[in-house]
Amino acid sequence: MNAHRDVSALAWNAEVVKTRESRARAGLRVGTPEEDLPLPSDLIRIMPAKGAAMSADSPGSLAVIGGGIIGLSIARRAAQAGWSVRVHRSSEQGASWVAAGMLAPHSEGWPGEERLLRLGLDSLRLWQQGDFAHGLPAQVITARESLVVGVDSADVADLRTVADWLSAQGHPVIWQSAAREVEPLLAQGIRHGFRAPTELAVDNRAVLNALRTACEGLGVSWAPPVTDLSTVPCDAVVIANGVDAPALWPGLPIRPVKGEVLRLRWRTGAMPVPQRVIRARVHGRQVYVVPRGDGVVVGATQYEHGRDTAPAVSGVRDLLDDACTVLPGLGEYELAECSAGLRPTTPDNLPLVQRLDGRTLVAAGHGRSGFLLAPWTADQVVTELMAVGAHR
Repeated sequence: MNAHRDVSALAWNAEVVKTRESRARAGLRVGTPEEDLPLPSDLIRIMPAKGAAMSADSPGSLAVIGGGIIGLSIARRAAQAGWSVRVHRSSEQGASWVAAGMLAPHSEGWPGEERLLRLGLDSLRLWQQGDFAHGLPAQVITARESLVVGVDSADVADLRTVADWLSAQGHPVIWQSAAREVEPLLAQGIRHGFRAPTELAVDNRAVLNALRTACEGLGVSWAPPVTDLSTVPCDAVVIANGVDAPALWPGLPIRPVKGEVLRLRWRTGAMPVPQRVIRARVHGRQVYVVPRGDGVVVGATQYEHGRDTAPAVSGVRDLLDDACTVLPGLGEYELAECSAGLRPTTPDNLPLVQRLDGRTLVAAGHGRSGFLLAPWTADQVVTELMAVGAHR
């Protein structure tokens, strides 16, 4: 996890230059496709693209391209704001269905990624205190804390670096030198790590199903995927179809990163399901174990392998070996599912949330953080739609 390059925002006009200093903290990209994509600012809405005038028009018709966590979150939020929404979605299950559902800005953090950390914390607050979770079943929350541990001395040193970096910024992480007192299910010999007591995990599939139901209750309609935006009859379009976004708007810097994920089912006589997310570094590799009502989700590998979504034996083997190194009792669980998804990843790991032209916005490239960043993304996109108005 290397520190990512700092990309300066391009000044389109005096207005953008004037406001940029006040926009230094958030995670929103602005600009036209021909410009280099800047790092986030703290403005609540996206500045309109060249030629897109601000408008007080009432909401119109909106097409959301993509039916994963980002597309559904935007569709629900837009429908609540009065838009007539149609979601173009595939019948195939994508990365959102495979995901583990961790809302973990602290334990995913790394020095040099301060902007991504701040963005994640802003969105976590929306999960905890905003209205995003309203209408979702209470049981979608499966854990309310993360414990991050290291297996060998190098793993522990890496975690100490992260914990010190977070603590220096005032974030609530707690270093542990007796981790098995916090989580007795850990293997003997695992002692060091840190707790992130404000992090959450959600049942990703329950969230997706609840969002679909909520959208239908708000009058959202469903339609097949599209391959050409010019064939989409609507006032505004949001491209939110993850790794497929560049096919609709060539040049978007999004690439697929494969991640294999396992689902293990509890069996009678096996160790109990952990009550918190367990994350670990195991001889340099990362593994996580996320509670579910009937077992755990184990993930995830991460490598670039084109658009291949077939789980590989080597990836499954590594995940099982590492998970059982940390929690030996998992060996008694049933291996219920092996799957792989394609994370839509950008060069600097920051999402693309921007206006592309007078009618079209993009909300994609969320990488490993789709569920975490969904509330923030939905708010940003709909605020932009309401502020600028649909280009007619």
